[in-house]
Amino acid sequence: MISRDFLKAGHTPTLFAAFLYFDLSFMVWVILGPLGVAIAKDFHLDPAQKGLMVAIPVLAGALLRLVNGVLVDRIGPKKTGMISQLIVLTGLVLAWALGIHNYHQVLALGLVLGVAGASFAVALPLASRWYPQEHQGLALGIAGAGNSGTALAALFAPILAKTFGWQNVIGLAAIPLAIAFVVYMLLAKDAPEQPAPKTLVEYMDVLKVPDAWWLMLLYAVTFGGFVGLASSLTIYFNAEYGLSPVIAGFFTAACVFAGSFIRPVGGALADRFGGVRTLSFVFVLAAAGLATASFQLPSAWIALAVLMFSMLALGAGNGAVFQLAPQRFRKEIGVMTGLIGMTGGVGGFYLASSLGMAKKLTGSYQIGFLGFAALAVLALVALHGLKARWRAVWPTLHGADARPIRV
Repeated sequence: MISRDFLKAGHTPTLFAAFLYFDLSFMVWVILGPLGVAIAKDFHLDPAQKGLMVAIPVLAGALLRLVNGVLVDRIGPKKTGMISQLIVLTGLVLAWALGIHNYHQVLALGLVLGVAGASFAVALPLASRWYPQEHQGLALGIAGAGNSGTALAALFAPILAKTFGWQNVIGLAAIPLAIAFVVYMLLAKDAPEQPAPKTLVEYMDVLKVPDAWWLMLLYAVTFGGFVGLASSLTIYFNAEYGLSPVIAGFFTAACVFAGSFIRPVGGALADRFGGVRTLSFVFVLAAAGLATASFQLPSAWIALAVLMFSMLALGAGNGAVFQLAPQRFRKEIGVMTGLIGMTGGVGGFYLASSLGMAKKLTGSYQIGFLGFAALAVLALVALHGLKARWRAVWPTLHGADARPIRV
């Protein structure tokens, strides 16, 4: 899959630095989910409060992605990444040193963790600007596979919390993040060709283009489903099947690894067959998986299989959306990464919070799962209506060197 042409085309050290920064930032971003069972026990939280607790970092990260998207185009991705990492490191160390004493302080920490989630809007353009159009899907798939950091949180946070206490895990999380910061400083490099800075009004001009909103909707489903599940599944497996936090974390990690490492595959498939065609399959499979998961399945193992299937579909979709975005918005990819990433996070906030609210009001997660499955069907219908126009118009937007979209 990774050809010699690909290795020669870009800057491998920057691609690795972008992946590592993204990976460990995402680990920190969703860490309240794997710690959620222990936190809920200490502060006596109901299902809706647990849902909001894991959803707040997702929403904060979503909104801050727009800020980072603008900063990337104004001061460059490397400087933006440095600032973001220092904010998160400071927040983690202070939370650990001062302690977290109530639910509201947990929510405040969630806002700081949102800065880590906004790393998406830095890592992807940092990598993207080094690679030509024919390698965008794979390059952004590799950088975007950093969302596997959510699996690291699910895998290790419950074990560490059992051994050292969940508050100490907050401090321990700063250690790998600090290592990633050093690697980033040494290896990351801005691409030689950077777009000229624009005014804020010019940045927002992309919102006048309907295609921007459609891409945002598509990512709200694919990434929203991925991060919403990644944040919620430890609590879900504990509540529905009585699994211990550690075993529930292992189950969550399996789902997240599946969704994370198929992202480059989704990007590569989109490079070969077209992002629209790839996404069409994604939404069919995701809707089917989420609808099946809405029924209380007879065992945790069957639920794991169904949710892994859903995460595979959603993860491939994440790569496919970002095969399309640079082809439509080549010059505005920084701000578009922020906008698309923002709506992806909003989708995750909706799923995580709706699952908690559904559980509190009905005693079941079914309505939350079915609601998101319906969004996947809506995205599929929209994509079917858009593909003919995209196929006709997009190849003409960037001159003779534009690469046609295959649908």
